[in-house]
Parts: sequence; C-alpha cells; structure tokens
Amino acid sequence: MNPEHLLQHFDRLSEAPDAIARLRRFILDLAVRGKLVEQDTNDEPGSELLKRNLVWRAEAIKNKQIREPRKTLKDISHVETLYALPAGWAFARLGEIIYIQSGDGLIASNMKNGDVPVFGGNGINGYHDESNVEKPTIVIGRVGYYCGSIHVTPYKAWVTDNAFITRFCQQAISMDFLVLLLNGTNLKENENATAQPVISGSKLYPIVIGLPPLAEQHRIVAKVDELMALCDQFQAAQTEREQCRDRLVAASLHQLQNANGFTPRHQDAKKDEKAEQENLGTLAPWREPMFLQNLPRLTTRPAHIKQLRQTILNLAVRGKLVPQDPNDEPAAELLKRIKAEKSQLLKEGKIKKLEMPSEVDEDETPFELPNNWCWSRLDNVLSKLTDGTHHSPPNDQNGEFKYVTAKNIKPEGVSLANITNVSAEIHWEIYARCNPEKGDILYIKDGATTGVVTINNLDEPFSMLSSVALLKLPGCLFNRLIVEFLRSPFFYDQMRGFMKGAAITRVTLKRMAPALIPLPPIAEQYRIVAKVDELMTLCDQLETQLNTTQADSRRLLEAVLHEALASTPKEAV
Repeated sequence: MNPEHLLQHFDRLSEAPDAIARLRRFILDLAVRGKLVEQDTNDEPGSELLKRNLVWRAEAIKNKQIREPRKTLKDISHVETLYALPAGWAFARLGEIIYIQSGDGLIASNMKNGDVPVFGGNGINGYHDESNVEKPTIVIGRVGYYCGSIHVTPYKAWVTDNAFITRFCQQAISMDFLVLLLNGTNLKENENATAQPVISGSKLYPIVIGLPPLAEQHRIVAKVDELMALCDQFQAAQTEREQCRDRLVAASLHQLQNANGFTPRHQDAKKDEKAEQENLGTLAPWREPMFLQNLPRLTTRPAHIKQLRQTILNLAVRGKLVPQDPNDEPAAELLKRIKAEKSQLLKEGKIKKLEMPSEVDEDETPFELPNNWCWSRLDNVLSKLTDGTHHSPPNDQNGEFKYVTAKNIKPEGVSLANITNVSAEIHWEIYARCNPEKGDILYIKDGATTGVVTINNLDEPFSMLSSVALLKLPGCLFNRLIVEFLRSPFFYDQMRGFMKGAAITRVTLKRMAPALIPLPPIAEQYRIVAKVDELMTLCDQLETQLNTTQADSRRLLEAVLHEALASTPKEAV
C-alpha cells in the first residue's frame, strides 16, 4: 500500500462511511497476507521457524510450562489456503505457533488495593496487589461481547479466567507481529453461537495463518506502525474538518434563525412617502440567505441535514421564512372567525363545549412575532382535541374496521402495514368519541415516537388507540400549516417538557390543549407551507446527493483497496 496513493485520494476516500476504520483493517489484511513489504530471499524461511517452534513446544511440555495438546491438528488442505503466500512464507495452524490457557478467577470484591492491572475479556478492569504473569503477555478475551479482543500486559499483571494467557516461541514469531496476526485474523468469528459469546482452543487452534520469516515480521511491524500513524493523521484531519463544518453549520443556522429572514424592498430612509405607498401593497422580495447557497459544501453528514430541516421549521414558526404582506387579513381577525365557527358547530351539536384555555399573557411569549400574527393556545384553534380508546380492544385480521395505533402513524400519512381490525360493535363505541376523518391531524403522544404528526389520508372511518391524538380544525384553517408547526422544535420542546410516565413517555391531552402556537394570517399560511415544501425538497435532494457521494467514495475506496490487494508484494511497498 502506497501512502502517497492514499493521500492522493483521501479527500474522497474519507467520505465513505467508516473509511479510516476500514483502512486500518485493510492494512492488517495486507500485513498477514504478505502484501505490505517486499520479501528478501536471504531471510530464513517460515518453514524453518516452524521447525524451531516444534523444538520449543517439546521443551515447554517437558518442563510442564504447557500441556500436551489433547487433539492432533489435521494437515492443512488445499481448500483452506484461500490466498497465495509470498516466497519464504509458510502456512500453519494457529495451534502450531501459540498455546493458550485461561487465567485465574478474580472477582472485583476480591481485588486488593495495588498497582497490578487486572485483565479480563476487555482489557484492564481493575487493580490488584498480586500478579500471575511476570512479563509482557498477549491476552485474548475469552468470554462475552469482547471475546477475541487482543491486549498486551505490562511486566506484571493478573489475567482472569475471562481471558486467555498466550505462550509462544519468540525465536519463531515476534510478539509485535503476533499481535498484528491475531488482530488481523478476527478471532471473534470463531465464537460459539450461544447467548454468552465464548471462544476456545478447539475453535482457535485450527485457524490457518501465514508465517513469514522473522526478519520480515519486523519489517511488517515497522510498516504497519508507519501506516497506522498515517491513519492517525487522517483521523485527526477528518475530525478537525468535521468539527469545523459542524461549527460553521451551527453558526450559519443560528445566524439564519436570528435574522429577519427577508429583506424589505425599501430600506433607504430618504425614499419619499409616495414611493413607500406604492410599495406598501407588494410582497417584500425574498433574498436567499448565503447559507442556502453553500448547503452542498456544508451539509456533509446526515446530522447537518437534520439540523437544516429543524431550522426551516423554526424559521417558519417564527414568521421568518417568508415576507409578510400588510394587505393580509390579520391573524386576530382569523381567531374571531375560528371562534364564530366553533360556536356554530356547538349550536349544531357537532362539538361539545370545552373549557376554554386562558388567554396568552405577553410575558409567556418566548419570542416576538410579526405585526399581523398573534399568539394563541392549541385548543383555541381546534374544534376538537381527543384521543383513541384507553382500553386496548381485541383486534386481529378479521374485524370490519381498521384499528390504528402509533405504529401506523407516519409523516407521510397512515400506513396500513401490519394493520389490524376490530369488530363493528367495538369500532362504533370508540368512534362515537374519537371520529377521525380525512384531513384531520393525527399526533403520536405516547412512546418512543412521540411527536410524529401526520394528516389522515384515509377515506374510510377507523378506530384508534389512545397513543394517538386526534386534532380537528375549523374550516378556516390550513391543516398543513398546523402540521408543520407541530413538527417544529418549538412545539416539540413544549411537549417534551410535559412528558410523563416512567416506562413510557406520554403527553396528555390536558397538557397539549394549552400549548402555545403562533398563528399567521391565512394567506401567509399557504405561502409558508409552499416555502417549507420547497426547502424540504432541497433537503431531500441534498440527502440524495450525500448518499451518492458516500456511495462513490465507497466504490473508490474499494477500488483502491482492491488494487492494493491485487498488487505484488514489491509493488505494494
């Protein structure tokens, strides 16, 4: 692998998901396949090292340092040699070059104060005043999620029975290369398929590995160190770049949210009154913020696009997404019409009289609204606020009416995937109180997806569970505008502060009703929704572009890595 080649493509390679981690893994793959450094025909071949290892093993068994193997390892078949080795290398089974045994049990309550590190399945997990190894030792995690992880102890350490102590002939294989070899072999692939992952000698010993000459082992370790240092530089550069982008995105979004959102057509105080009057009835022209012009350069991660979507809704709810038109009917007049319409519905018996929420005091308002907007409470702008049944009824595939729960509420509408049904008798009992109709707003108020809101897109009547709230609007309001405002961070933050319940987070209707909601003129409601749709489409395009960029980077990474893997050892230097 050529460092210059990596540097040449790194700006694009690094856009691939987990690019640095994959590069590190690939370096190890090259190392254990003999494609990282060139070979020297003068090196003592690996086959001689295996002979030397046999002498060491016999002596260690004789001195009772290790035990006689219980099973004889089979000869390596041609099928098991998945790749060709360079000249001077030799295939061997892992059990031919290492011997493993479990450490000694030691629970946390029995650890005594000391400076001797205690190694378990995931490295150091405490300290003790005694040791059971007296020199640097390779430790292999044996049990649990981290089984197969590799660690090296200092001169003194205690290795527990959750890990293996590794012994080997240092005249046949260097410790540093063995660490690379074990990390490059991914021992966890050989864990037993049990609830508690565990590896054993019977799983590890048969693994086939390549053993290079001892001199080449040292060259490989040096090259790996060099390339891993290069990866460290890449990682640091990538982290710094992403942090800079994050700061720039955060600053740009903050500036955008605190700006006016549009530029009036006339800002020159010297313009005469006639010119002002001529412009009074026209919309102020929308000036696209500089931030939006640089979105492709700034939105380099899904989190950036998510932030942008939230900012768009924040601007919308604050009246900063589109310019105001002084000719629009003020929202105060709209509230009067809403009140009149609700009074008529009450007379006709179509809605029940509800306790009216209190008026909004000026000191309650979290930010200033445009002149022709006004603050209200959610229940004041709704003709009905209720939820589904609080007693989950029998439901299956055979009922006459659909039964909608939180799992069916999606941003784009009501999903019929995995829908169940209830009987007509149960349905009409629920529907008498909670009667969702096409165009009504449905809001998840219980559980992990609390805050997901949609417009009912079904023509047919259906029953709902209490995890979903039903919001009906007077005919003089635009349901899409209310949905976008309910999706905004402003409304979500109000609801999040009201969530109750230990096991399940829950928003109650009693809390939803008095929630603050800004109300723009009806004409502006349509302009806001049109602008939100336009900008959300832009976000969709940016997401598609980001996915394409990452896919291209992934393909480039695969090509570079494939080229490195396919090259000869000499070419790979």
